[in-house]
Amino acid sequence: MSYLVLARKYRPQTFEEVIDQDHVIRTLTNAIASDRVAHAALFAGPRGTGKTTVARILAKAMNCSQGPTATPCNTCRSCRDITAGSAVDVFEIDGASNNSVDQVRELRGNVKYMPAHSAYKIYIIDEVHMLSIPAFNALLKTLEEPPAHIKFLFATTEPNKIPITILSRCQRHDFRRIKLESMTAHMQSICEKENFQISPENLSIIARETGGSMRDALSLLDQVITCADGPVDDKQVMDLLGVIDRQVIFDITSAIFTGNATAVLEILEEIYDRGHDMKRLHSDLLEHLRHLLIVKMGKTVSRLVDLPGHEIEKMQRQVAEVSITAIRQFFDRLFQEEARIRYSMHPKLAMEMAIFRLLEVKPTLPIEVLIEKLDRLREEMDHQPPQSTPDDDSAGGESAGPTGGRLPNTSGEKIDLSSAWEQIQRTIATDHPSLAANLSRCKPTLSTDDHIELEVNGNGYLGMIQRPGNLDIVEGVCSEVFAKKMRVTVVTRNGPDEGIQRKQLAERRKDVALNHPLVTDALEIFNGRVVDVKFTAEDG
Repeated sequence: MSYLVLARKYRPQTFEEVIDQDHVIRTLTNAIASDRVAHAALFAGPRGTGKTTVARILAKAMNCSQGPTATPCNTCRSCRDITAGSAVDVFEIDGASNNSVDQVRELRGNVKYMPAHSAYKIYIIDEVHMLSIPAFNALLKTLEEPPAHIKFLFATTEPNKIPITILSRCQRHDFRRIKLESMTAHMQSICEKENFQISPENLSIIARETGGSMRDALSLLDQVITCADGPVDDKQVMDLLGVIDRQVIFDITSAIFTGNATAVLEILEEIYDRGHDMKRLHSDLLEHLRHLLIVKMGKTVSRLVDLPGHEIEKMQRQVAEVSITAIRQFFDRLFQEEARIRYSMHPKLAMEMAIFRLLEVKPTLPIEVLIEKLDRLREEMDHQPPQSTPDDDSAGGESAGPTGGRLPNTSGEKIDLSSAWEQIQRTIATDHPSLAANLSRCKPTLSTDDHIELEVNGNGYLGMIQRPGNLDIVEGVCSEVFAKKMRVTVVTRNGPDEGIQRKQLAERRKDVALNHPLVTDALEIFNGRVVDVKFTAEDG
């Protein structure tokens, strides 16, 4: 007897054996139980997910000697013939090779005949989207009003190519890709039945290569079993399948995160020497960065990342010290390199250039952190008194602002009024920044040993200083600095240059704000421009 491949040997024969299509199975079993099975059903979904298998099981369920039943016996004549593919009342048609209008007309002519010994005559048309438009048109009337003993079961991987007139006459069931965990468990059970030793990790590698297709997974498993001499290890599996070791992907991303260009180039050279496809490497690396981004986000990881638990834990350790913004930047930049690598005549060089561009990415701060830093900058600017400007009235060599001689302190030493005034402003700025900002615009003059006169340009500043309690604060700090009771009075001078001075002050503050490193970084990151600079009212 010829060898039977695993995909055929272990094909599900009952609804319970179908893997990861519970939503379809539930609908069909309920329809059978309530005698509401549609005369035409369309099974759509990726390859190798069980569309034709479910169609055969449904055919057995409808024609079983104990049926219609959701649990066909698989022992009666009809069930055995359908399993063997020799049932006279169940016709399996390949839509790709039987797509002409003449063949559909022949089918339409045969539907009027009753089944030979079953309850229904069932037509299973695989890859139905391959039928020509005239063939679909010829099938249309029969599909809409078939005889009571006819059932049509269509299977397709591309339902978008089927005319809407056909789709509207079918009950559609969409099949899903089979989960990695389910595929691994199913292959493990098959290996136990076949007395073949292979680790779950290797089965996971096989499953990952199939894109959710159980048929493809069993075909690869067949290949591994055939080529292996006894138990297989990771290296053998990867050599047989031509896949890149997952650890290599982790090593590349770790080198990218640390900016180690030499390590990345060495890994690429080794991969190239082993004959691996650079385009496949780019795809694997891009998928890995996508998984890392989801893992870093930490939400619904098990649902969005179809990988074994131990690998997800490894990803969590890898991104523990990497910001989500940096991962997103790397992911975006590598995705932009896809066309260059895919269509390049030298994929290795294109991949190396992609890595260099990736390493040139300057990690940016998360937007929330940037906003926080900008807010902190604004507070610092609000609390910092502007630098003094030279006063035309000051004597040669004297500092701007305060005038007068030197005062004695408690130790008998002389205190310079200019230095004392700066100390007074710094002390007040700690708890009263707005008051200190207004004092910076004052010009102190020592009237007597215990009296300081503050000259203010503009009534607006005068009002702020003379608010209830503010003048007491100034006198109290002055008394502490001079170590004796000091009296402070405020006078105003509205000179003709007041407006010019205010404008110059505003320009200086604006220039400081525009040239601050955080502001320039923000403009560069967001490719922005400054529209306006505004200060609060009490900042002047």
